[in-house]
Amino acid sequence: MSDSVATPSLPMLLAAQQAAFRTEGPVSAATRQARLQRVIDMLVKHCDALCDAMGEDFGGRPAVFSMMNDVAGSLGSLKHARDHLAEWMPDQPRSSVAPFDNFGATAWVRYQPKGVVGIIGTWNAPVFTLLSPLASVFAAGNRAVLKPSEIAPRTAETLARAVAEFFAPEELAVVTGGPDVAAEFSRQPWEHLVFTGSTSVGKLIMKAAAENLVPVTLELGGKSPVLIGRGADIGNAAERIAVGKSANSGQLCVSPDVVWAHESQTEALIEALQKVYSGLFPTFAGNPDVVPVVNERHFARVESYVADAGARGARVAIAGDRPCDEAVASRRMPLRIVVDPPADSDIARHEIFGPALVLRSYRELADAVAEVNAGERPLALYYFGNDAAEQQWVLDHTLSGGVSINDVTMHPALHDAPFGGVGASGMGHYHGHEGFLEFSHARSVYSAGSHDPRREWGMLPPYTENFAQMIRGAITP
Repeated sequence: MSDSVATPSLPMLLAAQQAAFRTEGPVSAATRQARLQRVIDMLVKHCDALCDAMGEDFGGRPAVFSMMNDVAGSLGSLKHARDHLAEWMPDQPRSSVAPFDNFGATAWVRYQPKGVVGIIGTWNAPVFTLLSPLASVFAAGNRAVLKPSEIAPRTAETLARAVAEFFAPEELAVVTGGPDVAAEFSRQPWEHLVFTGSTSVGKLIMKAAAENLVPVTLELGGKSPVLIGRGADIGNAAERIAVGKSANSGQLCVSPDVVWAHESQTEALIEALQKVYSGLFPTFAGNPDVVPVVNERHFARVESYVADAGARGARVAIAGDRPCDEAVASRRMPLRIVVDPPADSDIARHEIFGPALVLRSYRELADAVAEVNAGERPLALYYFGNDAAEQQWVLDHTLSGGVSINDVTMHPALHDAPFGGVGASGMGHYHGHEGFLEFSHARSVYSAGSHDPRREWGMLPPYTENFAQMIRGAITP
């Protein structure tokens, strides 16, 4: 699907899906499950082509990582929705209005699909950020249009061809193109709009959606912190952090960004991170297990963050062998641990989204928590420690989209729990029952009983003093 076709046809495509939605009427559980199954079948058939495309877009992303992160991750969301949506769909009885409930009045909530949902994905997980939310969208009975990231154009084209093979455009479609297409996409009168990406672009998406009062689900990011309690196993924490940070070379919205450790443990943590990274990646130049930074622009951005911190006097420790010309040329870099950079440095102010990490020390954990809380709400927060009271204190005194304890980047893999942000890291969520609710309209229904006592009780005009006294008697603390 070319850009020249996508842009002018987008309003017509949306109109066609909305018309098909209205014509279809109620969307049965069987229809929803069948749509989800077709996405599953599509992914299974085209998984190798999609992984090859992701590898080309990244300049050498390992196929096994793409298969694990994007294909298997999406399949998990799709299968969970397929297998549980029938449990989520039934009407929910609710308490009726007193005293009419005594005369047979009933009430319930029914969950109905909203209509057509637009989904804008991102380049770092170019399949997952489209198909994982699609699982919740389809489970709720909606139709959808997908907009892949232009930074992963081969993946976008491969996905567009795969979707066209399995779906009519009135049911599910893909539009491709650059920022102009994305801007046009965000201005359409969807029934709901999903965006995954940066906070700055998320603000533009929300502003455009507001013109049509379109509700949004924004999955953004932020400087996801790691809090290491003084009693934590430093070796274990270092291994989990290193594994999580190395995933996609730090190009994940939930990648650890800032690590807080007690001042007595920072050196041990640096040494442990270096040891783990050397074991994971003995070399970086030409190593097919290392995911490159996606393109030259993002590579230059991350390198400038590290260079800026170093120029301002921050210590930069390297986990892995030192960068060589070949590694730089292929954008495969070791982890740089930037120790206590100035608060106004680029790496301290911006989400890193690459193979670098900030390490800060604390004397009291409460001081670290106060620093975290002084910033924007992150998409993820991580705690390491074996003190149950301390763990509860951290959970009680912080707010983030989600939390992993004694590990990192794991809570987004929970298919039966909501994934989403809060504040600057986003709003709304998908996955599980909460994802179904996100893309459903919760419609209250009241059904009157066989007898209406209002006239005989003096509740209708002309009002009497007896009725006034009855109402006043009901005003109680």
